[in-house]
Amino acid sequence: MLLFRLWEVHDVALFLSITLYLCHSAGSISVSSSQRNLIRSVQDDVFFSVDVASSGVPTIRWSFMSGAVSRCIGAWRPGGFTNITQDYSDRVNACDNGSMLLSDLKLQDSGYYVVTAEDPAGNSRDLGFVLKVNEVLYEDLQYLSVTALALMVVAALLMLAMWLLHRGCRKLRAWRRRRQMPVNDATELQPL
Repeated sequence: MLLFRLWEVHDVALFLSITLYLCHSAGSISVSSSQRNLIRSVQDDVFFSVDVASSGVPTIRWSFMSGAVSRCIGAWRPGGFTNITQDYSDRVNACDNGSMLLSDLKLQDSGYYVVTAEDPAGNSRDLGFVLKVNEVLYEDLQYLSVTALALMVVAALLMLAMWLLHRGCRKLRAWRRRRQMPVNDATELQPL
């Protein structure tokens, strides 16, 4: 029995795994972010921070989705073209690393944002962000200012009442002192 083998089975499996990894990493693209759930207020700015790694110069595409709307925000290539749609042209700043700054937020900007990075070979990766835009409740601010004003008026009235009571107490003491003093009009003056 001849047990001559050029390659063992586990050697072939290891070789194929390494070869597939090298082929895949040669044309691979990756998109990552540390923060994907964002909460901001109306009229704030939000920075969607991403890191795109690619073997070539990738094309970056951002899109927006919500329950009612799905639309493209724009596409750009780092160091190359930038194509931002007219709806976002005055509110979006594109960064070469794939990140995007969206300024002057509105309530309608709440939703799901997707960045797609595609390398020249056609490989692409997506990454999603959830943005919640909160409305600034001006009614609360108005309630606080009215309450503060009411408290100041009450404090002023209490101070006025204290001043009047103090003044009344002083007059009452003076009246009592005058009443307790002996009144003797028949006092005679003695010559010295």
